Amino acid sequence: MHIIMASTECAPVAKVGGLGDFVHGLSRELAHREHQVEVILPKYDSLRFDRIEGMHEILSDLQVPFYDRYIRCSVLYGEVDSIGCFFIDADSEQGFFNRGKIYGEADDADRFAFFSRALMEFLYKTGRHPDILHCNDWHTGLVPVLLYEIYAGLGMDRTRICYSLHNVGHQGWTGTHILHMNRLNEGRLMAPERMRDPGNPQAINLMKGGIVFSNFVTAVSPRYAWEVQHTEQGMGLQSVLQTHNHKFGGVLNGIDYNTWSPEVDPLIPTQFSTDSLDRKARNQSALRERAGLADEHKPLVAVVSRLDHQKGVELMRHGIYYALAQDCQFVLLGSALDPAVNADFERIKQEMETNPDCHLELSYNEELAHLIYAGADLMLIPSVYEPCGLTQMIAMKYGCVPVVRRVGGLADTVFDANYSERPFEERNGYVFDEGTYAGVESSLGRAIRLWRLFPEYFRQLRLNGMRMDNSWNRPARHYLDIYEHIRT
Repeated sequence: MHIIMASTECAPVAKVGGLGDFVHGLSRELAHREHQVEVILPKYDSLRFDRIEGMHEILSDLQVPFYDRYIRCSVLYGEVDSIGCFFIDADSEQGFFNRGKIYGEADDADRFAFFSRALMEFLYKTGRHPDILHCNDWHTGLVPVLLYEIYAGLGMDRTRICYSLHNVGHQGWTGTHILHMNRLNEGRLMAPERMRDPGNPQAINLMKGGIVFSNFVTAVSPRYAWEVQHTEQGMGLQSVLQTHNHKFGGVLNGIDYNTWSPEVDPLIPTQFSTDSLDRKARNQSALRERAGLADEHKPLVAVVSRLDHQKGVELMRHGIYYALAQDCQFVLLGSALDPAVNADFERIKQEMETNPDCHLELSYNEELAHLIYAGADLMLIPSVYEPCGLTQMIAMKYGCVPVVRRVGGLADTVFDANYSERPFEERNGYVFDEGTYAGVESSLGRAIRLWRLFPEYFRQLRLNGMRMDNSWNRPARHYLDIYEHIRT
C-alpha cells in the first residue's frame, strides 16, 4: 500500500509535541511492515538538517495557485531514520516557512492552507496518487477539501483520506479569504454541513473541513474520541463528530521503543530491564547529582511537561509543595509560552534554589528528560485534558510509576493500583478524577505511602508498567485495518 503522511511535524527534524512523534513512529512501523510510506512537510528554516540524510532538490518549479496568481515552490527529498520525506519550500515574499519556528505566527492559517495546496499540487503534478493520504490536525484539514473539491476531478479519485485529531483545542478558525486564496467556492463550502464554524457563522473551521471531507476520522485514544463527542472537550465540534460517528473512532498512540527504552537508551548512564531493575538505582543517583539533590533514600517525584493550562500547571505547582511536605524530592523539567505561567515557575525556582530536595529546569533538555524517566520513582501528570499522552507510556517503560488524572489517553493506559477492576499484574499507577488539590494529594499520597510501607508492591507496579506493550505494533494494525476499510 502507498501511504503518504501529510503533517506539519515529524520527529526529530520538526517537532513541537506529540504530533511529531506520532508521524515518525507510525511511519516507521508501517514501513517496517513493507508498505511504501512517505512524509510531506514544510521546509522550515528551523529544521534539524543534521538529522536528514541525502537531502537534495527534486523539483525546482512547482507553481502553486495563490489567489489570482502563482507562487513558485521547490521540493526537496531526504531520509529521516530511513523514512522518505519531501520538504516543500515556498519562494514568496511572505516567507511562509522561514520564521525561525513552526507555530505561533498571526498568519498560521494562511501558512498551512498554502502548504496544503502546495502538497496537493505536488502530488498531482508528479503523478503521485497514494492509496492513503493520512492528514493530521487542523493544519492539514484543508487537504481533504482540496482533494474532493478539485483534485479528484483531475484524476486523483482513487486516493482515500484518513484524518487524525491530535488536539481539538486548536481547530484552525479563520476567515473566508482562505477559500479565495485556494480558489474554492465560498458559497458551497460556507454551508453549515461543510466548513462553516458552528460557533461563528462568519468563520470557516479547517478542522471541521477535514472531518467532513475525509473518509475516516480518528482521535488519538478511545477515551478522547468519546470525550470530544460527549463533553466540553469537543470545543464546539461535538455535533459535527456525532453526525460523522459512522466514520469516527479512537486509536491509541504508541511510543518508539528504539528511542524510549531503558534497555537500549544511550542517553542514560546505566541501561536496565525488568530482569535488572535494581540497576535503575544508578540512574537515580546520577539524576540526584545532575539536579543537585541530596543523596538520600526518599521518593523522587518528577514532572516532564509543557507548562500550560492544558497540562494542569496549577496542580503541578501544588504537587511540588505537597511532595516536599511529605519528605519527598521533586524534579521538574518544562517550559512555558505563557509569560504569567513562566514567571510563576521562575519564582518557585528561585524559592527552591537552596532546597536540597527540589530542582526546576525551565527549558527542554532531551538528555535530562531521559535521565528523569530513568531515575524518578513517580511521574505526576495532572492534565486538564489529554488526547493521548506519551509521558505516562514512557515513564512506565522506565519503571517510573505514573500518577495521572483520569482523562483521555491517560484513562486508557494507567490503571489504579488500589481501585482498578483489572488483575493486579495489569495495574500500573495511580489515578484521580477531580482536577483539584485534594485529587492530587489523594493519589500522590497513596503512591508515596506504598513506596515507603510496601516496597515490594511498589516494585511490582514498576514491573507491571515496564511489561505493558505501548509500542506502535498494535496501533499500526488498527490503522492498516482503517486504511483497508476505506479503500474498499
